[in-house]
Amino acid sequence: MLTTGPRGTQDILPSVSGQWQYVEKTIRNVCDLFGYKEIRTPIFEHTELFLRGIGETTDVVSKEMYTFKDRGERSITLRPENTAATVRAYLEHKLYADTTLNKLFYIGPMFRYDRPQAGRYRQFHQFGVEAIGTANPAIDAEIIILATQFLKSLGLNELKLQLNSVGCPKCRPVYREKLQDFLRDKVKDLCPDCQSRFERNPMRILDCKNEKCTTLSQGAPEMADCLCEDCHDHFDQLKELLRAVDIEFILNPRLVRGLDYYTKTAFEIQYSPLGAQSAVCGGGRYDGLIEECGGSSTPGIGFAIGIERVMLALEKQGLIPNENASLAALVVPLGLKAQAAAFKVLYNLRLAGYRADMDFAGRSLKAQMKQANKLGAKYAIIIGEDEVREKSVMLKNMFTSEQTKIQAAEVVKNLNFEVKD
Repeated sequence: MLTTGPRGTQDILPSVSGQWQYVEKTIRNVCDLFGYKEIRTPIFEHTELFLRGIGETTDVVSKEMYTFKDRGERSITLRPENTAATVRAYLEHKLYADTTLNKLFYIGPMFRYDRPQAGRYRQFHQFGVEAIGTANPAIDAEIIILATQFLKSLGLNELKLQLNSVGCPKCRPVYREKLQDFLRDKVKDLCPDCQSRFERNPMRILDCKNEKCTTLSQGAPEMADCLCEDCHDHFDQLKELLRAVDIEFILNPRLVRGLDYYTKTAFEIQYSPLGAQSAVCGGGRYDGLIEECGGSSTPGIGFAIGIERVMLALEKQGLIPNENASLAALVVPLGLKAQAAAFKVLYNLRLAGYRADMDFAGRSLKAQMKQANKLGAKYAIIIGEDEVREKSVMLKNMFTSEQTKIQAAEVVKNLNFEVKD
């Protein structure tokens, strides 16, 4: 019998699932404020979607995807991210026919074969937002504000927004050539990954975490000096909008993101108390992705936030509230003869909308009262042989220890009065 889960996975146990629900509830509340609607895509897609959408030269596609053949010999991949899948759903179901701008969000598991570490798993969870249908830099600003507001609403205030423009297919080749000219005599000293990136995707060298590669790429040309007029104006307008609402940002010319579909805006939000793993949100514009996936030229922008990373930040800062909801009442049957009467009371309480439970183990009164305290029950409803005979119950207030005998048929009415008081 296997007794451990696969490496890089975790079980979200009942003791912490309430904390996850708290974060997910916050996500839904913030997205509702901004007018974003939930989309749920399959956890696996045809492999070609990610090859075309993410890019074959990216680390995600070349090293990290979980890909397999199904029984029909089709190549299937567990989704490593959800933007490409959302775009596929957008095109397949013609969401563009309903409205010019589709504002969508998702919450769900993603899969990447990566080295597990703090806040990083092979099955991990992301909250993401996609706005498809407009090139207006105001939607870029809205997306960034939404991400910031979500994180701040959880109590994470030491946030740093890193911002850059990665250009477009018009101006990026100019920058690519300048960057390659700068790095050409340094290629042999780069790490093996960056040596292969030199021809395939040299901008990714700027994002390498290898200390030697970082040193060698110091002084590299900046994309800002190569932007075309459209990209330059778009970036200036975005910065103006963020300043208008007092959103602070740091211009980071080395911020390029890891996926091929990014154009123009690229951003990352860091939470500095996490140290080396400080990035909690990453996103940007992907104006060419919809066309790459078979649609007409349609602009889009989005972000993804790693929920495990957020949970780690909340835990370190002591910001996770106790989400274990207390009971209105624990029904306490004393002996088998009381079980049917207790079960009926429990049924009626739940039918009336009260969170209630009952002892199913036949334990002693002392043990059951101890359990009522542990569960945070406001009341214990005690039913013994006398109460069965009298069709009554003993209602005990767990905070005041006051006990009142009432008719079993009056429990809901009395509990309602007591709880409201």
